[in-house]
Amino acid sequence: MIKDKITSLIKGDNKNNKKKIENLVFAFVLLVITLISVNIIFKDNKKVKNQNTVEINSKEIETTSKDIQKELEEIIKQIKGVEDAKILITYSETERLVPIYNENSKQSTTEEKDTEGGTRIIESYDSSKEVVSDSSQVPITEKIVLPKIEGAVVIAKGAQNTVVKESIIHAVEAATGLATHKIQVFEMK
Repeated sequence: MIKDKITSLIKGDNKNNKKKIENLVFAFVLLVITLISVNIIFKDNKKVKNQNTVEINSKEIETTSKDIQKELEEIIKQIKGVEDAKILITYSETERLVPIYNENSKQSTTEEKDTEGGTRIIESYDSSKEVVSDSSQVPITEKIVLPKIEGAVVIAKGAQNTVVKESIIHAVEAATGLATHKIQVFEMK
């Protein structure tokens, strides 16, 4: 059908038909250029959206883990028979912040019928996700995911006594949720 129309336009000697062909070619080239530029623009937008990750200040991570260690040291020092204590907690990963996102999505369905009785259904879905930030462009966090504790080493004065050593292990186990085989207690010099 379209092929027949194009061949009839080409075969015609009329200057009007040549003008139509030129306009058709120009429109086609313009359409191709528009599609390419739109594709490039949206491709760049997708890259920007994927880079909406939040990095945590390393000082904040150290502060949180040091606070846990200090609190646990103070608790262990309160155990009967312990004079002084130092603790090291190891983590499997770092702490991370989960930011609040502003999500927008739109879905539309269009049903088209052609002159020959055929039906075509077009569904389109569009969504965008942006990190919500305050006036100074600092992301607002939904939650803080604390790192998983992998093990603990305790050095304490008085740990040579088995009752004291077991009390230290139980205290660390209760505070961190670690299994007893992941907690090592040693006597301090």
